[in-house]
This record gives sequence, structure tokens and C-alpha cells, in this order.
Amino acid sequence: MAAKIEPLLTVADLDACPNDNNRYELIEGELFVSRAPGIPHQRVLLNLIIGLTEYLAHHPIGILVPGVGAVFSDHDAVIPDLVFVRHERWDEVVANDRFVAAPDLVIEIVSQGKENCERDVSVKRQLYGKYGVTEYWIVDSENRSVVMFRLQGRTLEEVATLKADNVMGSLVLPGLDLKVSTVFSV
Repeated sequence: MAAKIEPLLTVADLDACPNDNNRYELIEGELFVSRAPGIPHQRVLLNLIIGLTEYLAHHPIGILVPGVGAVFSDHDAVIPDLVFVRHERWDEVVANDRFVAAPDLVIEIVSQGKENCERDVSVKRQLYGKYGVTEYWIVDSENRSVVMFRLQGRTLEEVATLKADNVMGSLVLPGLDLKVSTVFSV
């Protein structure tokens, strides 16, 4: 008996999904659904936005955007928590109000649950590496840590796991001096 092969979902299929406060993402044609982020997630996001916006006020090298769709192919469309793109790459990376090529930095804040953590650590990391994201940060509120990855070939390799008073540094954001504890302050 032959195996039944399900057709891959496309971005057009994803665009047809109802607006029901869930986040729909496609990775290699597979649909992933997440609930809207909770307050702790959004507090961490706000702290990151504040810290990175302060950095960009002194180093105006690019644009920071939260929660916008990134469509890499007909079968790959995700919604990163936070994205940074250098000014000189903006027109190459953005079209029709979406990211259509690899941003310079993608930040995902892990939502509660083993499945969400696995998706960010493994599945999305592979996706972002495949399409050439230079740097990827996974922010883990439960462990109060930031795991940083940098592109090596087509793979995002871990370069640091930072906690507490460690300072986040970045090749993409030269001169960044943001304490990890600041990200998780209440």
C-alpha cells in the first residue's frame, strides 16, 4: 500500500485562515498554530524594544520591527517576535509590508510549553539558517537566559548562552551593551 502524501500548505492557504487571535505560521508547508502571547512574553518584548531602541538612537544603523510576517517562500511564512534590518538592506528585505528575505537579526521569545520551545530552538533556527538570517536570539523567560546563534554557512550555530548580568553583544549591532537582567526586569 502506497503512503498517502498530504499536499503542502502555501502562503495563500495561510492568508485564508480566519483572524481568531491565533498565530499561524508555515514551515516547509506544515502549519503551526500558537495562541496570542501572554503578558510575561509581551513584557519581555517591551524590554527588548526599549533597550534596542535606545541603542539605535545612538547607533542609527537600521530598523527594528516587532511581530511582522516574514515570507521566505510559498511554503515558509513565520511571525518573528522582533526583527532588525540594516538600512542598506531594507529595500532588499522588505516588500508588500512583509519581510521577503532574511533580516539581519531575528529574536524569538519562547512561549510557554515544550512544543513552542522545540519549535524556536530547532525548527525555526533551521529555517532562519536556511534563508540566511545573520543572527538569531532565543529569549527564554523561564530560564531568564538569551541564547545567541550566528550564521555559519547555512546553519545558525550557538555562540553564547547569557544570563543575569551578562552583557549581550552582537556582530549585527556593534557596540550593543544590554544586560540580560534588563530584558527580564518587571
